[in-house]
Amino acid sequence: MTTLPFPLVEEPDDITRERGRLLFAGPVDFVKGVVAMDGLPPADRLEVCFAGRSNVGKSSLINALTGRKALARASNTPGRTQEINYFALGETRYLVDLPGYGYAEAPVAVVAQWQRLLKSFLSGRATLRRAFVLIDTRHGAKAVDEEIMTLLDRSAVTFQVVMTKADKVLRAEREKNLDQVRAALAKHPAAYPEIVMTSSEKGDGIETLRAIIAGLE
Repeated sequence: MTTLPFPLVEEPDDITRERGRLLFAGPVDFVKGVVAMDGLPPADRLEVCFAGRSNVGKSSLINALTGRKALARASNTPGRTQEINYFALGETRYLVDLPGYGYAEAPVAVVAQWQRLLKSFLSGRATLRRAFVLIDTRHGAKAVDEEIMTLLDRSAVTFQVVMTKADKVLRAEREKNLDQVRAALAKHPAAYPEIVMTSSEKGDGIETLRAIIAGLE
């Protein structure tokens, strides 16, 4: 039996699941929104960041993870999140919400500024343990996703793909798009070798993602 490249991550065992539950059951507080590198909080704890093109469901996923309905502002307006938003996850983690990319409606100068900030952050944050790159299960990996993956390769930041909105697509289409994502990941040396499949509405994959974050050191 041939093992698929980039398989879906297995569900956590009871101990790992409970560790994730406890981490996210504790305090999760908004720290600050950052628009320049000199505004970043002290690099005194492990960080994970979430990146994804506009409307991939990033805010909904962060809200589902934390169990807070409005922690990350969800919006249907592309490019609404214009800064790096920091959240304290207990006393040991920062959860970092990066600006959405692929925002066609945002002014060119604003897009350029966000891209510079993103590149500086990814290249210069020593406490960043993993980036989660969100990809819409309905559409698969797009050119803008390839760009962020290449940037993560160059920054030597391990990234793991999280498929969002898995409940919005039929099984056959889901498998086809998953294969397309696997083929895209094969070109990126910084890609973590397992994919997480999620649905913020149904709660699928949320416990798994919590356990992954809790297990990082």
